[in-house]
Amino acid sequence: MDLTDEQNTIITSTGNIKINAVAGSGKTTTIIEYARTRSKKSVLLYLAFNRSVRLEAAKRFVDNGLPQVQVETAHSLAYKYTVFKYGYTIRAQGYTTNEIVQLLTIPSVEGKLTEYVLANHINRFLAYFCNSDKETVKALNYLDTLNDSAAEYFVSKYYQFIESQTQRLYNKMDAGAIEITHDFYLKKFQLLNPHLNYDYILFDEGQDASPAMLDVFFKQQSVKVIVGDTHQQIYGWRYAVNSLEKSDFKTYNLSTSFRFSQAIADLAREIISWKRHIPETCFAPPLITGRGAAQTLGSKAVLARTNLGLLLKATQYITEKEALSHIYFEGTINSYTYAHDGTSLYDVLNLYEGKRRLIKDNLIKKMKNIEELEEYIEKTEDQQLRMMVEIVKKYGEEVPGIIKTLKEKHVQRDEKEKAEIIFSTVHRCKGLEYDAIQIVNDFITEKEVLAQKDSSTDRHKLHEEINLLYVAVTRTKNRLYIPQTLVPEQSALSPPIYIIHKAPPVLSATVKPEPSMRLIKKPARKNKPWTENLDRQLMDLYREGMPAGDLAETFSRTPAAIRARLKKLSLSAVLKV
Repeated sequence: MDLTDEQNTIITSTGNIKINAVAGSGKTTTIIEYARTRSKKSVLLYLAFNRSVRLEAAKRFVDNGLPQVQVETAHSLAYKYTVFKYGYTIRAQGYTTNEIVQLLTIPSVEGKLTEYVLANHINRFLAYFCNSDKETVKALNYLDTLNDSAAEYFVSKYYQFIESQTQRLYNKMDAGAIEITHDFYLKKFQLLNPHLNYDYILFDEGQDASPAMLDVFFKQQSVKVIVGDTHQQIYGWRYAVNSLEKSDFKTYNLSTSFRFSQAIADLAREIISWKRHIPETCFAPPLITGRGAAQTLGSKAVLARTNLGLLLKATQYITEKEALSHIYFEGTINSYTYAHDGTSLYDVLNLYEGKRRLIKDNLIKKMKNIEELEEYIEKTEDQQLRMMVEIVKKYGEEVPGIIKTLKEKHVQRDEKEKAEIIFSTVHRCKGLEYDAIQIVNDFITEKEVLAQKDSSTDRHKLHEEINLLYVAVTRTKNRLYIPQTLVPEQSALSPPIYIIHKAPPVLSATVKPEPSMRLIKKPARKNKPWTENLDRQLMDLYREGMPAGDLAETFSRTPAAIRARLKKLSLSAVLKV
């Protein structure tokens, strides 16, 4: 195996180290070779970010002749140390707001729904505490996690009650009086101050570390290795921290990506460079070298920042491309139609349409109308419910039919390769890659970063918004389709990057591009004739699955004109527009 100089330097290093690895830089390969040189005389633990990464990593260690490397997630390790020992019973999905009200007998202290708002914050405060490295609830300030003024005002008014009830809920779990959550046993594990009997501990995805697990990690006597990418930190909303910044270990870099080309690498670097606009940021653009040379176009994905953006784009696909028969949502489609609290999109729709008798969720049943739900959202900062409200307001009675069609076309996980299009939010495709991706236009733009840099917006949140776009564009192995509004200013893009225009231009008839070139440069003129080059572009984009709305924008034509041209070109399927 040919390794880079950077990889060889890491493999021969000594002592505690941290590795800042750009997307697709072969960090797992590096860790496998690092482990191979130490496996004969040492006991090694590899900590993966989630279950799917754990299973893949375990297989790769075995395939490379290293079955003795123990592979765990933070939660699987904590589970072994706590659940059996204390005889706990786990509640897999956590507690809903309505269940917290009943468990703690929370009174309504200030009009209707107050008890549910309190329960929502108690639930979130418990998650904040369980993921923290603090020993007591009182050692944290829950207000630090809030951004909305209405939520801050409400929590400030009832802070002492929320804090005491959070501790009470934790104590109930600790005593085994109620079922425990996954967050709870991770916290229990940290508070036990466990000694892990390993010579080496390899901590992957260190940029999104749970402070609780990081505390356990730092206290071990083992040689410690942290691997991550500072610019892929996207789980701040789950109270994660960047362990690469928290440690003083010697730093090594993996700056060569084997996933994508230099064109993608340059774009990714320019997006990261938006951080220079954020005050109090010590920023040096990372070096990214792209050595990927993928030519296949097997897996095609649509990536969005939000559930709302993704569902809207998926709806556009299924309504405009009737021939599309197999789709797949990363994490399964149900995870996009239910909130963390268990509220269904259908319940929000029934509330919106006044069909209260059909509502199943106990919390939504308590509300008279959608306005009460929106008031609840303001006081709790519940972003998933907010997105559900936006969906039902936009599509109304069409929602059941849309979801039904999506589910009918959705394939199971073991048949994912059959999907013509894969849909995912960035959070759900973390660590994954696709041959071609289309970016939904719901990410932050450079202009928005500039507009917010002097506002009260948390600078850490601005960093994370930029990271989300960086992670999205670096999922591709070959082609990238990106809205023009998300392209950094003055960027000179070239294939395999193609622009989806909001105010679309088309190629001039005098331009002689390469057969695959679709980068658009000159403004369109009304009724400009179709050319051989434009026909080729239209056919290629249509066959790659781009829906009619995006085709119309890209070629500066009406949907009817797109339909007529496709029909004239004798394509097998005609778009429904």
